[in-house]
Amino acid sequence: MNQEKIDRINALYRKSKAEGLTEAEKAEQSLLRKEFVANVRNNLKTQLDNIDVENPDGTRYNLGEKYGNAAQASSDAKNNGQ
Repeated sequence: MNQEKIDRINALYRKSKAEGLTEAEKAEQSLLRKEFVANVRNNLKTQLDNIDVENPDGTRYNLGEKYGNAAQASSDAKNNGQ
């Protein structure tokens, strides 16, 4: 999400508090917010997928490989002969 969209979210928020929004502006605000939240979730998931956890016994595992789409992607690659 680029800075223009974030600025637009903030502008719509300020306008909603000051004078209210039209139906078209409410729809735009809703779409922008959904896009923003999806972007934040995706960024968080990417960060979590790159975290290694060390167990007390010294073994390590990657959160993405164990719980995330990385495990699914690895499984898909094996099934596709890659």
